Amino acid sequence: MRITISGPPGSGKTTLARLISERTGMELIYAGQIFRDMAEERGMSLEDFGRLAEKDESIDRGLDERMVEIAKENEDAIFDGRLTGYMTYKHGIPAFRVYVTADFPIRAERIAGREGKDISRVEQELLERERSEYERYMKYYGIDIRDTSIYDLVLDSSHMGPEALAERLLHEAGVEHAHED
Repeated sequence: MRITISGPPGSGKTTLARLISERTGMELIYAGQIFRDMAEERGMSLEDFGRLAEKDESIDRGLDERMVEIAKENEDAIFDGRLTGYMTYKHGIPAFRVYVTADFPIRAERIAGREGKDISRVEQELLERERSEYERYMKYYGIDIRDTSIYDLVLDSSHMGPEALAERLLHEAGVEHAHED
């Protein structure tokens, strides 16, 4: 089974994806790390690389093409990324698609804590990042990433911990028992 986990920054999607991977033994494939690696390869901050991606659509397209190929080749994996749900849907790749969200102040607080940054700075960076991603995905693919209609399950992590989210996801996906390695 393929499981895609998408959602905005700070929603808890990566924490949930890691937890599901640990519980099931399924491989975790993380689009955000590929994007961060691409930024690092060019010696750029994530924010600067995001701005470059606004002007150079080959960055997003290259990342997304790589994720689609990986998804086609891996029938038992978890795909964590902003567009993994949309990309598997668009390319007819069977998957259980999950969208994780949380209230903006909670997401900003999580990111500030994780990155050790001032909350007001994180809020500004987050607004800019989300504006940039929305515009890029609409321009490049005609995708409104705020539209959750393609997902099999939408979870709000604002007031639910990772364990409860994982239980709900596994139940809804019909994955009751973890695989033994």
